[in-house]
Amino acid sequence: MSPTSTASKPHLPSRLTLGRLLTLAKPEVPTLVVGTFFLLVSSAATLVFPRAIGDLVDEALGARNRSRLDTIALVMFGVFVVQSVAMALRVYLFSNAGERVVTRLRKRLFQSLLSQEVAFFDERRTGELTSRLASDTSILQSTVTTNVSMMLRYACQGLGGVVLLFLTSPRLTMVMLALIPAVAIGAVVYGRRVRVLAKAAQDALAASSEVAEEDLSGIRTVRSFAAESHEVERYGAAVDRALQLAKERARQGALFMGSASIAMYGSTAAMLWYGGRMVVDGELSAGALTSFLIYTSLVALSLSAVTEVWADVMRATGAAERVFELVDREPAIPAGGERLASVKGHVEFRAVRFSYPTRPDVPVLQGLDLELRPGEVVAVVGPSGAGKSTLASLLSRFYDPQGGAVALDGHPLTTLEPEWLRRNIGMVAQEPQLFSCSIADNIRYAKPDATDAQVEEAARAANAHDFIQRFPEAYGTQVGERGVQLSGGQKQRVAIARAVLKDPRLLILDEATSALDAESEHLVKDALERLMKGRTTLIIAHRLSTVANVDRVLVLEGGRIVQSGTHASLMSQEGLYRRLVERQFVAA
Repeated sequence: MSPTSTASKPHLPSRLTLGRLLTLAKPEVPTLVVGTFFLLVSSAATLVFPRAIGDLVDEALGARNRSRLDTIALVMFGVFVVQSVAMALRVYLFSNAGERVVTRLRKRLFQSLLSQEVAFFDERRTGELTSRLASDTSILQSTVTTNVSMMLRYACQGLGGVVLLFLTSPRLTMVMLALIPAVAIGAVVYGRRVRVLAKAAQDALAASSEVAEEDLSGIRTVRSFAAESHEVERYGAAVDRALQLAKERARQGALFMGSASIAMYGSTAAMLWYGGRMVVDGELSAGALTSFLIYTSLVALSLSAVTEVWADVMRATGAAERVFELVDREPAIPAGGERLASVKGHVEFRAVRFSYPTRPDVPVLQGLDLELRPGEVVAVVGPSGAGKSTLASLLSRFYDPQGGAVALDGHPLTTLEPEWLRRNIGMVAQEPQLFSCSIADNIRYAKPDATDAQVEEAARAANAHDFIQRFPEAYGTQVGERGVQLSGGQKQRVAIARAVLKDPRLLILDEATSALDAESEHLVKDALERLMKGRTTLIIAHRLSTVANVDRVLVLEGGRIVQSGTHASLMSQEGLYRRLVERQFVAA
């Protein structure tokens, strides 16, 4: 990945990232406060249990008072009921809060992605970005709510257990606490290692998602080359990389948990021995020792659980760094700017120099000057790589030039609001992008509040109404992913209907008829001629027969305009345009 693909803000330290993760839960504070109340109730009920067991043991072995035993057992049952209800409410409240947090985060991330400049998407793969939206945000969901709940719960139980241990037997408690610092230090070291491994594993999963997205979206190409086995191997290699990292993370976890378990159970054995001697010597009752051992187990389980939750938090921190990198990224073409009261359609390219950000050392346009007068239809022709489609991208402000300026009605595009500008530009491309919804919804994409009558009127203007009506579901027909259920000519006419409904002041036709058969081309050209009337139009054409009737033809070569004139005047002189026409004629 190129250096330009990194976020515009510096890499966030894990502590700051963790703090930002917790701030995501701010809107859920009321819910989390109530959930925390039930958490404390549940934890308190849990801490009552060992003491009740101790009392039962002492009553059974000492006083042998049946009514006292019955009372203690009844109290224990009531405590368990309270604990269960409080736990259920805690889980419900924290889980719901988590769902809302991750939903807001996904919306913020998606909004940030859509606000980025086109160059950003030139450098990033779709699979990587969708992985951030789905996988990484899901990891964060548990961290900002459920894991916080678990940390609080086990911290309360652990601290409460230690206090009750001291009240039961200070000497035994000191023996138990001797090993906790070593376990805590081990947890911190382990957490750091897990964070690094988790980040690498998420990268590997994102890479595998990229492969899958490419293969599934390009399944026809894969199938036509009989490359299924190759792609399966490529995807397998990507997920194997993620597997190796996951196995290493599991190995680190196993080593730590095994060591911590030895320490904990070793301390339990030591306390059993030492506590047993105290019972024999009459310094401690059997019930108190039983309570102490249960409290010790409770503290040990709490410490172990905190360690596991901390590992999850560190794993989420690695995913959060990637998510916040995208959320915080400032687009190179920011929103905001001037909106003109009216648009005449006067376009100027003034000494424009441009190279694509992914290939900054390869100049595409070199000091280009161009003017489109209001209502004029201008065609740009030239060999592949001359920079024709680049003109359309600059006019739509998908990119900004490195030198010179592009202006609309005398106003540089950099001073205009990009969203407003693009609402005044209609584009029909060689391979139009249709969405996986109905034909009506695709046409209405240009104007979401358009009525059915307006949609039909636009379709009629685009010569699309007749073929749409032949479908059983007419305008409700689903077009499939990227419009695969429609032919090339049908897709073009739906795209033209969309442009008609948009009613733009400027129109860009980028190879709009070059891939069509003769019948489809006739219908599309007829629709385009109606669409171009009264609009400033820039036509980018390879098929030169489509530009014979335009107002002016510009011949582009090497990033510069080398010829300009009508089709007839250019054909009457020696030059690149005439050679291009003759080559196409011979090829035909």
